[in-house]
Amino acid sequence: MSANKWTFGVAVSVVALAIVAAGCGSSTKKEAGPLKVAVVTDIGGLNDKGFNSLAYKGLKAAESEYGVDGRVLISKSAADYVPNLSTAAKQGYDLVVAVGFLMGDSIAAVAEQFPDTKFAIVDVSAPGLKGAPQNVRGIIFAEQEAGCLAGVAGATVSQSGTISSVGGLKIPPVDAFIAGYQYCAKKVNPDIKTLNGYSQDFVAQDKCKEVALNQIQQGSDVVFQVAGQCGLGAITAAGDKSVWGIGVDSDQAFLGPQVLTSAQKKVDEGVKQTIVLVKDDAFEGGVDGLFNVENGGVGYGTVSAEAPDRTALIATLDDWAAQVAAGDVTPPRTLAG
Repeated sequence: MSANKWTFGVAVSVVALAIVAAGCGSSTKKEAGPLKVAVVTDIGGLNDKGFNSLAYKGLKAAESEYGVDGRVLISKSAADYVPNLSTAAKQGYDLVVAVGFLMGDSIAAVAEQFPDTKFAIVDVSAPGLKGAPQNVRGIIFAEQEAGCLAGVAGATVSQSGTISSVGGLKIPPVDAFIAGYQYCAKKVNPDIKTLNGYSQDFVAQDKCKEVALNQIQQGSDVVFQVAGQCGLGAITAAGDKSVWGIGVDSDQAFLGPQVLTSAQKKVDEGVKQTIVLVKDDAFEGGVDGLFNVENGGVGYGTVSAEAPDRTALIATLDDWAAQVAAGDVTPPRTLAG
């Protein structure tokens, strides 16, 4: 048996054992009362200043606006995915939201065990899940469109002619950001050089800082972080070396004036709008909700007050956003080569 097949077999066994340990069967029947929603974070928790914290923000907004009874379960490692999802289902939550691509296999397995519970997952297309469970809805984003706007900003301000990106893991949502970034940067300046590297981590900031510093040494004067909490290290590196950084997911202008702008992915809106579907009895499983530039689900964040020709840059970004929304610019989701 090959190492890959052995690893896959162990992973399947771990998921199966975790489901048994968590308990099988349908979720507890809900008594009359407020809508109950549980959010299960990915690794990194609520302090990542981006992806997970945005999901929490969406839950808190639903609590405030609609009286939702919310709960957050923190995943400290991949081994927590199935137990956390199962716990929320067993406790009778009406909607259980998994935050992250890496939970795809786990939510497919748990959804099968709890067919009366509604589930949603960020960054995974529901029709593509194993078994195509009909009680799971995908919350997906056009990351390539947000990445495109980041690329326009980067190519517009770059003085060195080299820009870069720091990804966490090489997974589709990360690469979609980077693909859009590189594509539109080269539309602005066909001669621009683009560097890309992966930290293999979404948490440890020192790993992303090291990748960013290496890119800066190679001439990059704009560094786009696509690595969650780890990526904050890349923004720090940009500040330390007096080059531009670009944030991801949330508007990360609060990290400092070196943040040129951010490629916003409004996970909070995706989560809140999915909760509203359940509240209005309009939830449909087995399908996706797509959030893009056209419907305001992705975009660009605050432009730094120190950006050169800031007013002109904002006008440029607005023009590109309009072109993307109209379908006149269609950045790819996958990296070339």
